[in-house]
Amino acid sequence: MSGEERTYDVVVLGAGSTGENVADVVVRGGLSAVLVEPELVGGECSYWACMPSKTLLRGTEVLAEARAVAGAAEAVTGEQDVAATLARRDSFTSHWDDSGQVEWVHGAGIDLLRGTGRLDGERTVVVTAEDGTRTRLTARHAVAVCTGSAAAVPPVEGLADVSAWGPREATSATAAPARLLVLGGGYVGCEMATAWQALGSQVTVLQRGERLLPGVEPQAGEAVAESLRKAGVDVRLGTEVTAARRDGTGVVLTTADGEVRGDEVLVAVGRSARTADIGAGTVGLEPGEYLSVDATLQVEGIPWLYGVGDVNGRQQLTHMGKYQARQAGAAIVARARGEQVDTAPWSPFVDTADDVATPSVVFTDPQVASVGRTAAQAQEAGLPHRVVEYPIGSIAGAAVFADGYTGTAIAVVDTEREVLLGMTFVGPAVAELLHAATIAVVAEVPIARLWHAVPAYPTISEIWLRLLETYRG
Repeated sequence: MSGEERTYDVVVLGAGSTGENVADVVVRGGLSAVLVEPELVGGECSYWACMPSKTLLRGTEVLAEARAVAGAAEAVTGEQDVAATLARRDSFTSHWDDSGQVEWVHGAGIDLLRGTGRLDGERTVVVTAEDGTRTRLTARHAVAVCTGSAAAVPPVEGLADVSAWGPREATSATAAPARLLVLGGGYVGCEMATAWQALGSQVTVLQRGERLLPGVEPQAGEAVAESLRKAGVDVRLGTEVTAARRDGTGVVLTTADGEVRGDEVLVAVGRSARTADIGAGTVGLEPGEYLSVDATLQVEGIPWLYGVGDVNGRQQLTHMGKYQARQAGAAIVARARGEQVDTAPWSPFVDTADDVATPSVVFTDPQVASVGRTAAQAQEAGLPHRVVEYPIGSIAGAAVFADGYTGTAIAVVDTEREVLLGMTFVGPAVAELLHAATIAVVAEVPIARLWHAVPAYPTISEIWLRLLETYRG
């Protein structure tokens, strides 16, 4: 069916948190913008990732904290109310109703077009609505692809035929399966193993590699594996799944050590770019591949096209997608005005933090909070460095926080410039320590000046002083 034609300064494919931020920045910069979205406005983070997963985990975290304090522990006389936890999760997703986010979009002066958008040559997008109606959009200045990523399915025989859970199913399930198999030991696998074990499932984690959380410091993966096992999770490292099948109502996975059975299997082994159905071929790009972008998030070789957020594969985290959106939006506005765009590191138009200062938190028990380079990454980059570790449990604030507090802080210091390259915290409630570390890494605060940043006593932040003392010797 033919439809109308519209022209905007900027057309944004995908109304998740990244797309929303691109549109907001360019509209506040004086440009017109339209968001194109076939699903829920707000995207993955709001309905199937960050918000539902963290609300599933929060009750478990609170109970663990209470049970770790004598006096408070005695007040915990029951178990977690699973139905109430799921209901709270549902409230944070607005029961998968995006009307509140749609209201925000309209209030921000952004147009919204429901349907599937596909590139159709230079600065052109064709949107097909559910009823088949087509709208042809022309962008005066830029098209921003913010279509994100989808859960990847590994080439395991039969896995595509067993109706496996992806992260979406894991965060939106209405009941705990009796037996949950988790294929993959990364962020999603570890968090969902933590959540569903606490909510009543018997969880088995099957990790192909030799440790959990392979992208962070080894001590973090070891601590999370130990904690999961103490909680009753069967953690199997170095385990490759070679086949999958349904046996009645259950799932059977085949490994070198034999068969593993469960009621559901969560596949959490990575992501793939959502570019297979966006008309990539009409502008000379390979469908299904991540978009290769420069520091301003401009697709290489196509000056009017931007790839922002998960779709470029750089840092697949909600907050980094939003960061990229702010940088790309600023670059789009500046170029539309005919202004010079500074592409030097840390300028207002580039995504330098993607390379050297990406913060992340794994909301397991213990939490893992990290920013910047790990020791292995510093070594690989050929940077002169020293690793400093200190047990967080020996800090007075940590001892007050929880009886028997166990945790580790790991600092990676550039010994030539005397600045932090990276920081990792492993332990209960360490997420709130992270932003101070992020500021120190981004600002490249000299160790000599950090010495004057006095931590309040008794707080867990006193770990900063102990790390500096250890470094100084």
